[in-house]
Amino acid sequence: MPVLNGSLFQQQLLEGEYSPHFFAYYYKQWNHYTMPYHQHNSTEIMYVISGSCSVDVRSVSGSEERFILKRSELIMLDANVPHRLIVEEDNACRMLNVEFGFADYAGVAPSLSRLAKEEDSLAELLRNPFTSLVLADPEEVFHVLKALVLELDQHGKNGGNMVRLLFAELLLRLSRLRRERLLASQQPSQLYVRRAIEFLHQNYDRSIQVKEVAAAVNVHPGYLHRIFKKQTGRTLTDYLNLLRMEKAKMLLAQSEIPVAEIADYVGISSRQYFHLLFKKYASMTPVEYRNSIERYSWSDITRFSDDK
Repeated sequence: MPVLNGSLFQQQLLEGEYSPHFFAYYYKQWNHYTMPYHQHNSTEIMYVISGSCSVDVRSVSGSEERFILKRSELIMLDANVPHRLIVEEDNACRMLNVEFGFADYAGVAPSLSRLAKEEDSLAELLRNPFTSLVLADPEEVFHVLKALVLELDQHGKNGGNMVRLLFAELLLRLSRLRRERLLASQQPSQLYVRRAIEFLHQNYDRSIQVKEVAAAVNVHPGYLHRIFKKQTGRTLTDYLNLLRMEKAKMLLAQSEIPVAEIADYVGISSRQYFHLLFKKYASMTPVEYRNSIERYSWSDITRFSDDK
């Protein structure tokens, strides 16, 4: 049975060991429809796949707030919050919906309390109650939510470990989206730097120019250069070079890729330039680095044999 109620904001969830329990999950297309006000003892996520709709939310004081949702936007409603869905005339809204609470811990997926201890954004989400939360999704949440609903549809409300793992990923992605929205509203420069770093991590294996990174995060190159240096202590180029050398170290240590080809794997077209960069950041050549890793590994094996 679910604990207390289906709210995310229960101290027990941060202290004990609980797993999700699902009450409802479905795809549904609404056409020219007004739902009566209602509430339920579960947290609800309503995700708009196509079209648009409105969701009215009633507070404890009786005041109402209307949220207009369009494609790739979602609203999360806490348990026992009165709300209703409205789809205007000559309009349609296709929606993905899931309603959940919590039950005694089961399976191998991490409990909510364990996840919150490892993920600051989730801890922040669970410690800051809300009646409703609207987020725009870059389709990260959609794919997880879709997989979760399909898994529930095939295996029932208990679902098993795959359901619990997908639910854990869903909450982590929602909490990160919430944090990103807060950062964007309070300190946009932090969001730009974060997105620039994500772009570098996704594209370090090819040639990148500063103006390309700036275009990807939608700011002027000069402005990005200033805020990046201020927040990280490094220029974009220095950060990228450091990232590439860390990836090169990993490839040298954990793969059998020829040293001469490592430069191509980290986005540096000139092998001579790669050699110079690596020596600058690692204080040894790529060959010397690989040899040192191999010697270290061999000495470990020798010691292990001696201990026997």
